[in-house]
Amino acid sequence: MISLGHGSGGKLTWDLINKISKKFESVQLTDSALLANKIAFTTDSFVVHPLFFSGGDIGKLSVCGTINDLSVMGAKPLYLSCGLIIEEGFEEEKLQSIIDSMAKTAKEAGVKVVTGDTKVVEKGKADGIFINTSGIGSLTSYEPKKIEVGDEVIINGEIGQHAIAIMTSRFDLDFEIESDCAPLNGLISSLPLNEVKFMRDPTRGGIAATLNEAVEDVGIEIYEEKIPVSEEVRAVCELLGFDPLYLANEGKVVVIARDGEEIVRAMRKHPLGKKAEIIGKVTEDKGRVFLRSLSGGRRIVDMPIADQLPRIC
Repeated sequence: MISLGHGSGGKLTWDLINKISKKFESVQLTDSALLANKIAFTTDSFVVHPLFFSGGDIGKLSVCGTINDLSVMGAKPLYLSCGLIIEEGFEEEKLQSIIDSMAKTAKEAGVKVVTGDTKVVEKGKADGIFINTSGIGSLTSYEPKKIEVGDEVIINGEIGQHAIAIMTSRFDLDFEIESDCAPLNGLISSLPLNEVKFMRDPTRGGIAATLNEAVEDVGIEIYEEKIPVSEEVRAVCELLGFDPLYLANEGKVVVIARDGEEIVRAMRKHPLGKKAEIIGKVTEDKGRVFLRSLSGGRRIVDMPIADQLPRIC
């Protein structure tokens, strides 16, 4: 039986995807499929609750999420589609606000929305509105490379902002925390991509899930004191028992490279990378991610089973 946990981006998600993807011979289990003629193609669906949250809405989220899935594959995002499933009775004013947000975000990112589809379902069947966006991009010269012991792990800023913004909006909590929702194509195109071995945007499952996806023939150790977390997010996590490593982000990219300092210098020149940090290194602990705590201890960071907060994207 399918549970909310199967949409978490963690182990349940990957078990389900691996099972159903075997039915399709050509499926590529990456953020975007790499096709002939240097084309990247991706698709994503958005069911976030609430639809409007501090720092964004479902429209902005749908554009940013699809742009970012293309960008981390080294592609230049060019075109998007927009598929809407609207619940009967949904306010037209809210719909217009969502579409305006999509249009503004796409324009700022230099991407065009060129086609789409609209369906309306009976009241109670769609929780307001669901959005699917697909994206096409042109591949650059970037190619992922084998991760090796000694490589460094970098992130472009504070983690957990999106998940906590969704939670505080959902439950009307008195915290001023905005989602980090943003298109990453400008930041990523400014990096020395010939030095980059791995890129992912740590959405569902947070950086814990992303780093566990990266380790197969190697391990990773991250340093608690180096991981950027805002005081507001840290306070909410301590209050409610959340772990920032497992919280979703929508404007962050995890990079693994041989020379982390070069990547950090490049990131800090861009508005979305001002708080970039080297947060860890690649080790010989095959298939394992470890956290080196402030006290000097070392604990395993497992792939999450399910999300701490469902329906965050």
